[in-house]
Amino acid sequence: MACKQFDRAANILQMDTKLRQRVKLPKRCMAVSCPVQLDNGEVVIYEGFRVQHHLTMGPTKGGLRFHPKVDLGEVAALAMWMSWKCALVGLPYGGAKGGISVDPQKLSLSELEHLSRRYMQEMIPFVGPNTDVMAPDMGTNEQVMAWMMDTYSNHIGSSVHAIVTGKPVGIGGSQGRREATGHGVAYLTKSYMKDLGIKPSEATVVIQGFGNVGSEAAIAFNNFGMKVIGISDVSGAYYNKNGIDIKAALQHTAKNLTLEGWKEAESITNAELLELKCDALVPAALEQVINKENAAKIQCRILAEAANGPTTNSADTTLSKRDDVTTIPDILCNSGGVIVSYFEWVQDLQSTFWTREEVIQKLYKVLDRAKQQTEEQKTKLKVSRREAALTLGIHRVAEAKRIRGLFP
Repeated sequence: MACKQFDRAANILQMDTKLRQRVKLPKRCMAVSCPVQLDNGEVVIYEGFRVQHHLTMGPTKGGLRFHPKVDLGEVAALAMWMSWKCALVGLPYGGAKGGISVDPQKLSLSELEHLSRRYMQEMIPFVGPNTDVMAPDMGTNEQVMAWMMDTYSNHIGSSVHAIVTGKPVGIGGSQGRREATGHGVAYLTKSYMKDLGIKPSEATVVIQGFGNVGSEAAIAFNNFGMKVIGISDVSGAYYNKNGIDIKAALQHTAKNLTLEGWKEAESITNAELLELKCDALVPAALEQVINKENAAKIQCRILAEAANGPTTNSADTTLSKRDDVTTIPDILCNSGGVIVSYFEWVQDLQSTFWTREEVIQKLYKVLDRAKQQTEEQKTKLKVSRREAALTLGIHRVAEAKRIRGLFP
């Protein structure tokens, strides 16, 4: 899916054949074994991956996910998308992604710590503040980043705050980082609603996925005056036409880990959730949930891609023929996380820290600029918004490689 998107964008750009493979293929792909002794004494070997797509514009940047279905192909695709995303919003990074094939909910806290530390130990030869900087993703959080920073710092012999982002504020994390991705999704959605003449006070939102990104987006949508009428997680989907009490839903998940058993909304299927009539549909979980089976059935005005790759290529073709749906592509829509991760990295390197208000205002400026440039590219090339965003990001990476030349 990622490669087909690249090929389409490269064709639009009429990219030199000498550059295509250099821009497309990842620089490094690592697979490591992470043996961990469980609390019961058993030793289990978990498989971990890290892909660094390119180092042309600076260190690579990207999240680390813990999920049972993680494999090298998925990680490579996510690293590629991260490259275009960083270039699109003007960050001096290449893309990266990492993952471990594991269900983190089946691990105790000590087992999770041992696995996190072992993965970082295996990655030490390949990472660094100027080489590759990790961040939280699906199944990981601030605590995992803290363990990984500590592991790397112990190896180096001094505290290295800039080795990861998404850390707790007390050890070099940034104000506003936790909510950055979800808040950015809500901000861009509100911006496109303004373009379409939709009043936030009258807008309805459906969010598929209630993890960090989905829940923070829900909070931001509420703060912008919008009504969230549907949410979901691995336990199922929930709908309330009068609006969901997000605070109550967060309290329930904090206590029970999932939304399972929640009684304050009607239980529906995830398929039904995606087809609810709403002003904004926000897929904020796994890839490829908008596909050829449901692309013609979704009833939103705006499809805000909070997840990476939530829309398949075939679904994208269907949606491009519909003039009633405005898609905010993932590499633009969910870029708030990597933008504020960049802010955190800069603050760590300078040992100077900003307030939340400063971080959020800086985030808005970057998102506004990226949106404006995407819309200008869309008009200039007469392409879809996704193709506009992709061609902008890919062209910037290709141009950097062209200028630097080929090392003999």
